Amino acid sequence: MTTINNIISYSKKLTLLYVEDDNDTREMTTIILEDLFGSIVVANNGEEGYKKFQDNEIDLVITDINMPIMNGLEMAKKIRTLNAEVPIIITSAHNEDNYFLESIKIGINGYLLKPLDIEQLSNTIFQVTQRYKYALNAKESLHLLQEYQEATNHSSIVSKTDTKGIITYVNDAFCEISGYTREELLGKNHNIVRHPDNPASIFQEMWNTIKNKKTIWKGIVRNRTKNGKSYYVNSLVMPILDLDGNILEYISLRNDITDIMHPLKQLKNELRNAQNPLLIYIKLDNFDNLEDFYDNHTINTIEEKARDYLQNTFAQKYNFDKIYHLQNGEYACILDAQEYIDTMPTFIEELKNLQQKIQNDIISFDTLEYDIAILLTFAYEKEKIYESVKLGMKTLVREKKWFLVANNFATKEQEKAKENIKTVHMIKDAIKSARIVSYFQPIIDNKTQKIAKYESLVRLINEEEKVLSPYFFLDAAKKSNYYLKITNIVLEHSFTILAHCDTDISVNLSALDIEQKSMREKILLLLEKYKQDAHRIVFELLEDEEIKDFTTVKQFITEVKKYGVKIAIDDFGAGYSNFERLLDYQPDILKIDGCLIRDIETSSYSLSAVKSIVTFAKEQNLQTVAEFIENESIFHIVRGLGIDFSQGYYFGKPKPLV
Repeated sequence: MTTINNIISYSKKLTLLYVEDDNDTREMTTIILEDLFGSIVVANNGEEGYKKFQDNEIDLVITDINMPIMNGLEMAKKIRTLNAEVPIIITSAHNEDNYFLESIKIGINGYLLKPLDIEQLSNTIFQVTQRYKYALNAKESLHLLQEYQEATNHSSIVSKTDTKGIITYVNDAFCEISGYTREELLGKNHNIVRHPDNPASIFQEMWNTIKNKKTIWKGIVRNRTKNGKSYYVNSLVMPILDLDGNILEYISLRNDITDIMHPLKQLKNELRNAQNPLLIYIKLDNFDNLEDFYDNHTINTIEEKARDYLQNTFAQKYNFDKIYHLQNGEYACILDAQEYIDTMPTFIEELKNLQQKIQNDIISFDTLEYDIAILLTFAYEKEKIYESVKLGMKTLVREKKWFLVANNFATKEQEKAKENIKTVHMIKDAIKSARIVSYFQPIIDNKTQKIAKYESLVRLINEEEKVLSPYFFLDAAKKSNYYLKITNIVLEHSFTILAHCDTDISVNLSALDIEQKSMREKILLLLEKYKQDAHRIVFELLEDEEIKDFTTVKQFITEVKKYGVKIAIDDFGAGYSNFERLLDYQPDILKIDGCLIRDIETSSYSLSAVKSIVTFAKEQNLQTVAEFIENESIFHIVRGLGIDFSQGYYFGKPKPLV
């Protein structure tokens, strides 16, 4: 027996029209039916029942056949003219063939014999309510489908094609973004909007997916409007199949991602599709300093105005799709290299002239005038072109230049990276095999011409037993995790050698080394361990423009001086060293940079600079060391200037002390 709960779960949602002329039967049956249905409309005869059907939203009809005025079958016929789908159940005390035949013609859904049997009633109502359930589900599904269709039409760019790819339908959004009318699109294939720079492989993959695999394809496609402007869409293409799995048509849903797609991604996508790209890369000069002067809104406005200005300026001279505004005041545009390859020197000269014209212009907005100036680099190689111009721009910024052709920069950088990897492996093996060693170069007292101290210098002995200077491996070590390990080894060697000589030992330390907590702790442990000889240690500070924490460096100097350690400023007179820094470091020794000493015989500038340094040092009671003493003539000059110590190949090359 069908459970009452199964019936009620659906029947309680229905409104029942119950038509019965017998009062007792009607009252008794109504009591039963009230437990099953949410609402019951009762009528005494067919005419009244028909009228109440017209006046109410009826989901199900249960009616007697033999009734006065209008019988149940006649009423059912009239109801069917109004609603051919509403379920109708007949109840009758008769079991006559003519009723059954008539019921079939009318489309009666069920037949109950009086007196009503509860199980029969339940089963019949269950069958009818199941049909209602399926009809309701179908109606809801259709409604949802219509809602989805409406939402999709408003939110997506929609088109349909036949099995040959011919467009059979487009929505308004498709027409709006493409610039074509519906009449111009129907009957065409999608090539009408495809950008020619799309690689053929995209559409080969798409057709293989939707036609052969009969599954959904997704991807980003670059399209072109009727007037030639590019736009990007995130596409979904889906085959519509019949019940037998045959393709009836294809539907495509797209979303315009041109504005939200990151400009760099757009740029790289266009580069990937371009046949002969020439990439121009631009950076606003000193853009990083703007935030020191302006708020974010003003900076954003400057970037937008600069983009518009560059777009207009370059468009007057060159043919390209758009200026890509990337980030941090950087822009790029793509030209067709084929147009300029044969006249490249002329192109370069024109580009430089255009850059110079821009340098003389001003961008005005609101109450602000911005003196625009740009750094410019370009490349016209096919592979790694973006990487090359990025490296070119870094080079311009680092070397403070304005213009650079960056062809093959990425390839050269890749080759350099491979060499760095080889060097790092060499360093790793050298550390493991104890082939990181210390050589010591003598420093001579200019008055006595005797060795007063040694400078500890790192060397690497490779597998061929060749001794390599830091030039061949230290930069690579700084870019890896091995630099601190090398410094630790040099420190150990330098403190150990104190037992084998009675002179001072100078050790090079970068300010960046000192910023490392582990390195500071290591040095203090060594000073404590060799406390008796610690006063013979000299730390030569190698300055670095990337130093971040001067406070830590000053505190470190204060700590080590408690052990009698002396502080020297290395390469003074060149690089980043200056007189102001002396106030921070409070050194004991100035080591005059070798580039000044090397040319002191022939350069009056070098001679004057060294004289100034010596005068300053004597006034501040600082000792001086001249590096790069290569011959006797240079030695006599520096000694004559009153420099205290000399270091160079004239007195001795670096070598092991033990």
